[in-house]
Amino acid sequence: MLKFESLTLRRGPEPLLSEASALIHSGQRVAVIGANGAGKTSLFKLILGELSVDAGDWSLPGNCRLAHMAQEVEASERSALDYVLDGHAPLRKLEEELIEAEQKSDDGRLAHIHGELEAIHAYQAPAQAEKLLHGLGFSQDELVRPVSAFSGGWRIRLNLARALMSPSDLLLLDEPTNHLDLDAMLWLEQWLKRYQGTILLISHDRDFIDAVATNILHIEGKKLHQYVGGYSQFERLRAEKLAQQQAMFEKQQQRKEEIERFVSRFKAKASKAKQAQSRLKELSRMEEIAPAHIDSPFHFEFPVADKMSSPLLNLQGAKLGYGEHAILRDVSLSLLPGTRIGLLGPNGAGKSTLVKTLVGDLPLLQGERTCGEHAYIGYFAQHQLEALDMQASPFTHLQRARPKASDQEIRNFLGGFDFKGDQALEGIARFSGGEKARLALALIAWHKPNLLILDEPTNHLDLEMRHALTVALQAFEGAVVLVSHDRHLLKNTVDAFYLVAEGLVEPFKGDLGDYHQWLQDFQARSGQTEKDESDTNNESAQGRKERKRLEAERRKQLAPLKKELANLEQNAARWEQELAALDDKLADTELYAAENKERLNALLQQQAQLKQDLAKSEERWFELSEQLESMEQFDN
Repeated sequence: MLKFESLTLRRGPEPLLSEASALIHSGQRVAVIGANGAGKTSLFKLILGELSVDAGDWSLPGNCRLAHMAQEVEASERSALDYVLDGHAPLRKLEEELIEAEQKSDDGRLAHIHGELEAIHAYQAPAQAEKLLHGLGFSQDELVRPVSAFSGGWRIRLNLARALMSPSDLLLLDEPTNHLDLDAMLWLEQWLKRYQGTILLISHDRDFIDAVATNILHIEGKKLHQYVGGYSQFERLRAEKLAQQQAMFEKQQQRKEEIERFVSRFKAKASKAKQAQSRLKELSRMEEIAPAHIDSPFHFEFPVADKMSSPLLNLQGAKLGYGEHAILRDVSLSLLPGTRIGLLGPNGAGKSTLVKTLVGDLPLLQGERTCGEHAYIGYFAQHQLEALDMQASPFTHLQRARPKASDQEIRNFLGGFDFKGDQALEGIARFSGGEKARLALALIAWHKPNLLILDEPTNHLDLEMRHALTVALQAFEGAVVLVSHDRHLLKNTVDAFYLVAEGLVEPFKGDLGDYHQWLQDFQARSGQTEKDESDTNNESAQGRKERKRLEAERRKQLAPLKKELANLEQNAARWEQELAALDDKLADTELYAAENKERLNALLQQQAQLKQDLAKSEERWFELSEQLESMEQFDN
């Protein structure tokens, strides 16, 4: 499908690629990854004909239809729906020819054009465009609004819809999830998995890559390295490769020990709730793939303030909204040190309203908001990037915040965010979005908060910076409230989810897989579910009956697994309580007197048996979880 042979590609004096070769087969969904500046976007520009090779060659089949997602959108008065339909070039061309033939009363030509329109399913195109826009979060009313009425992030969504609308054999997507919320991203995943052509995508969202990609194209050392599978498989393979390099061994062991310490600390206090177990599994994976990130340029932490209130922040009986319009009601939420909350909910349900209220940017309509005396909030939102001083350097930004800090202290701190050498001293006006986001996070960490409220902090961040942010948040000793479409970040940094929906803020008992199911049910209840043309829209009565029968069979197969999982969780919780009681008994110094030797041995045997039962239970829990997860993925 797409072939690169001994390719050399330059942007400036140094080559981005040197004698690089790769072969991408038809139907593969390939994630192109690599460090910032490695050449990912330049590779796309080459395929689009905007760059030429310096040596070597590349090729596509002559009849290959190409579609790509543009990064800029001009202010246009065309409606959102028409703008997306414009992506269907063959349709628009035939429509122009139809008008011309009608003006000339050319009946033969008219008949021919109508036949071609029928062949490309032109009469279904408006419905298809509407479905794309709804899937990406646009309401019915917004379909007729002009493009110029939308903000930059929503215009990028329009570009994405336009690319998906274009008939293609090869689809190029550069950061398609940057301006999407979790709901829209889950929809996009399903759409891309149904796409019949070849996909090349650049993304810094590892879970999105895992869900969509069948292959990885890694740009490193000016070469193209190909891997089968998603990002997690790539990480493991690369970790094995790097672990063999003796020069990296000491650094690798240090990083591994850090993660092992965190995993052990978490295990010591984790309950056997599904969310906690899910996180333990993710942390175990992180421990396994740690060597894949030992050469990362980012290594930082979020130091906490010397003093800390408890609670740090409290909402009681709060009504949240704007003016007289209430969006959320009866909200009660207490943020204690160590609280780690991820906010879930449909687009427009009130997550941003809650965040702004917690920060204090939005006054309550009713109720109380109490901030602890020693609560220091670190707040990240996209608009804060615009508030940075474009003429000042990263060094100056930190120096202004803490004038007494030494030059070396500031430079060392900035180095963890990869602002080194001259870059730490130059104005940020020409910085990329990712560099500005890194600086905003550095400023937050520099202020030593004990409550982090983060609204989509990973937008514009590359994979290595996202990994470093995940590790830093894991070690953070304060409280965290997180809104993110990055599921890997959520799974590895929060202990509990809260659902913001239908005017309420309530604890969500499940994990992200359960939320995906809840979202589908919610959309079905709200009449928002978008069906694929090829399945249930045209499904016959017999087909529906068969589908329901198969679904019932699958539920029947899953039921005993879920029941056993629930029993294991109950048993584990009971055994942990018994172990805690035994520990209290064993702490009694009189127990170790000679006359109590027999009782001591009995308690120790009881403790050993409980630990053994608990270990077997956990092992079986993980085994069943893996089995259940694979069966549910097969269904999807």
